Amino acid sequence: MSLGELRAAGFTSRSVRDELRANLLRRLKAGEPVLHGLVGYDNTVVPQVVNALLARQNFILLGLRGQAKSRILREVASLLDPFLPVVAGSELRDDPFNPVSKFARDLVARLGDDTPISWVARDERYVEKLATPDVTVADLIGDVDPIKAARLGTTLSDDLTIHYGLLPRANRGVFAINELADLAPKVQVALFNIMQEGDVQIKGYPVRLPLDVLLVFSANPEDYTARGKIVTPLKDRIGSEIRTHYPQTVELGLQVTLQEAWLEGRAIVPSFVAELVEETAFQAREDNRVDRASGVSQRLPISMLELVASNAEQRSALRGGSPVARPSDLYAALPAVTGKLELEYEGEMKGADLIARDIIRKAAGIVLARRLGKLNLDDLVSWFDKNALRLPEDDALAVREARAAPGLLRAAREIQEGEGDAQLLAACEFILEGLVGKRRLARSEELGYTAPEAQDKERPGTRRQGRFN
Repeated sequence: MSLGELRAAGFTSRSVRDELRANLLRRLKAGEPVLHGLVGYDNTVVPQVVNALLARQNFILLGLRGQAKSRILREVASLLDPFLPVVAGSELRDDPFNPVSKFARDLVARLGDDTPISWVARDERYVEKLATPDVTVADLIGDVDPIKAARLGTTLSDDLTIHYGLLPRANRGVFAINELADLAPKVQVALFNIMQEGDVQIKGYPVRLPLDVLLVFSANPEDYTARGKIVTPLKDRIGSEIRTHYPQTVELGLQVTLQEAWLEGRAIVPSFVAELVEETAFQAREDNRVDRASGVSQRLPISMLELVASNAEQRSALRGGSPVARPSDLYAALPAVTGKLELEYEGEMKGADLIARDIIRKAAGIVLARRLGKLNLDDLVSWFDKNALRLPEDDALAVREARAAPGLLRAAREIQEGEGDAQLLAACEFILEGLVGKRRLARSEELGYTAPEAQDKERPGTRRQGRFN
């Protein structure tokens, strides 16, 4: 296609902010989701992002790790048009009707309506950069290329000698910078200069770059007080500062985890096991031994649930039976927890593994109360005063052992979600782990499930059959 054909087709240019605004309003009026894949932000973050886009503002997302900041930035690009016409061969994706680069201006001036046009897809109009202290102005804005100057036979001050950086190449699109505070102050200054005035100096030569680009940023408040800061003039030029947050309820958090975790075709995860995984993350965020300022990423329950499914899958492959996840599989998923917890001094003294186990047990007690809070389990607890119970790996054998505990199978059937011994055993384990979390029972590798005081001294009459998980 040529510029003349584009003009004849009635195409009119609009700025990227106007384009985003128009497509956003269309989605709002049609009742379509504005930003896809986000859960729990409908009444908090999303309306603020919408307002910033409708106001044609640059914005920054501030929040702790694992709060979907990068996903929100990438979703903004979904509001762009599917395809955009540009001057063919232009590094800056120049608007055919208003070219910015010297190359495109000269081409349009020489060829007029015969100027060739190419089309850029939506995904190519989103450019993302992770900020690090070694990022330079040349990386983001550009630098003079002496080789290009020699090849063209021109001076270094000629615009044609510039090797453009990421920001100019994002012209007519969305440019995102993650962890903005990690940029050196002089790089931040170059950013706000081009945001406000549209010009920059490269190797001492003033270059006018009236770019058409939406700038969006993310930063972690904890990080930019510890490792760097956002310079005040740049903050002043960012239109909106939007705070993200973790899911506000277990139900919302579980929706996020199930949406992101890879579970398909691997193992059956009962809902109470998945809820227990999510509650673990919530309890970790409230635990005084965990650094709350650092946060507990939503990646923790996602990774943990995947490992829970993996352990069930491994057990099924080794010993047969259905690959049904059990609460005890959470302890096999500790590697997904310990590496994601930043501990306070008390937690460091006890160790991440012990803290993680404590949090899982506490979460089990809370989920049990939520699921079976009205069920009387006193007879079951009393039985453990003189007995202990160890559940073997074999599903059928473990269910036979569980029959000895009065009321355990009956209570398990209240929450059992599928047929078979594997599903029933998962429910039994959930009840026992919940009672441990409520400190009505204790568990150990040696004795199994017992009364709390029996962990110090084994009593006569203890059942010692099978192997404890």
